[in-house]
Amino acid sequence: PTYLALSRSLYIYIYISSVVVKALVFVYPKLTSNMVSTGSGGGEVTDRRMSTVVPAEVAGENRMQEVTNMDLAMRLHYLRVVYYFPAGGAAAGLTVPELKYALFLLLEVYYPACGRIRLSESGRAVIKCNDSGVRVVEARCGLTVDQLLPAGHHRDLAADNVLGPDVHFSPLVIVQFTRFKCGGLAMGFSWSHLLGDAVSAANFVRMYAQILNGNPPPKPHHHQSPQAVPEDPATKPPGATVHPLSVKQAKTLQDRWLPTNELKMGSFSFRVTGTQLKDLQSKASANGRTPFQVISALVWQRLAKFPGHGGEPTVVTVCKSNASAARGWVVSNQQAVGTVRAESPPSQAPLSELARLIAEGFVDESRGIEALVGSGTDGGPHLVVYGANLTFVDLEEIEAYELEVKGENPVFVNYSMDGVGDEGAVLVFQGEKAAWGDGGGRTVNVILPEDQVLHLREELERDWGIA
Repeated sequence: PTYLALSRSLYIYIYISSVVVKALVFVYPKLTSNMVSTGSGGGEVTDRRMSTVVPAEVAGENRMQEVTNMDLAMRLHYLRVVYYFPAGGAAAGLTVPELKYALFLLLEVYYPACGRIRLSESGRAVIKCNDSGVRVVEARCGLTVDQLLPAGHHRDLAADNVLGPDVHFSPLVIVQFTRFKCGGLAMGFSWSHLLGDAVSAANFVRMYAQILNGNPPPKPHHHQSPQAVPEDPATKPPGATVHPLSVKQAKTLQDRWLPTNELKMGSFSFRVTGTQLKDLQSKASANGRTPFQVISALVWQRLAKFPGHGGEPTVVTVCKSNASAARGWVVSNQQAVGTVRAESPPSQAPLSELARLIAEGFVDESRGIEALVGSGTDGGPHLVVYGANLTFVDLEEIEAYELEVKGENPVFVNYSMDGVGDEGAVLVFQGEKAAWGDGGGRTVNVILPEDQVLHLREELERDWGIA
């Protein structure tokens, strides 16, 4: 009895001590492992201070979170999301300790985001939920929000995040808080796609905002959380074993989970107002098509007029994020990935026909991708999804501007992607509604080979007045 009592007391002491130390991270930031760097990029971002935030509650000893085959298919891709809040508002007035403490509580629910990658005996990746935490970057920007947004230096507001070379120590999520010269605030989230899709990342940020607003979620029951189980190949529908056209095997950069590019890639973003969208739909005889379908058709046609190293892109990949679908777990990759094929040269096809193909000609290859990854015990080959073909990513359903922090909505939200293959990717998401007053438009982020970036910009500005 004495031995049992001492063991129980020791366990309680260790548990309480761990919670107290974690709480002190927010009260005394110097107790965390901080690194400070100075220097600026194109966006004049300086004085980066890095630390780690852990969850408010221990997830459990030796807890492993299995990942699905689709998770593994996305392991070389990384999502960047930045939310901008103007000076003078309650959101921008939040202090770093307040921002960190809300993250501390959030990670109690999203504890897999605090884990680290491990390889099982078979070589398949899993997430060890060891409470290692997420990386936090505090930075300053020498520009105002109004100065930075037209310049488009969004990349400086979300930290680089690539798994490896020491993948066992690489964080799955990095959060960056950047204070502007004017007092405005940017919240940047760098999200490993292995952890979940864009909808999962948006839900992560939405719950974070709820906590900042004083509405913390109920405490999770860790022992009841579902584990992702690889599918039995026998349950897959006919055609799932056909090699999908929407992915390619990738070469990675040494021990980093990032595909190598043979071409020098560039990026740019442009905005299409609600008025411009209606005009585009009318001129293209594409009424009834969604903005994503019309914009994708336009970009597809224009890039086909300037074919890259592989000729005209007659097969393109489409990724659909279903924000309204029920989700059984807080993080998951549930987007549909498939291809659209044009039987005739896209450069000669009318926009209405290309928009119709994107709307009606989508062939879902998600099961085929899962089967390819699951064909071996080690998680299959490293694949490129975004950029294996010219890839159009539909993020329209994500209500980015409905996010509310302290009664305020962001003035701008930007999505981008790292790990894009040589064929490029086009992300289409909601535009800022308040700025235009016409029901909102769309923001488009393009990652392409540099020569195609220049060509596309010239084509859009000359023929459609879109820049």
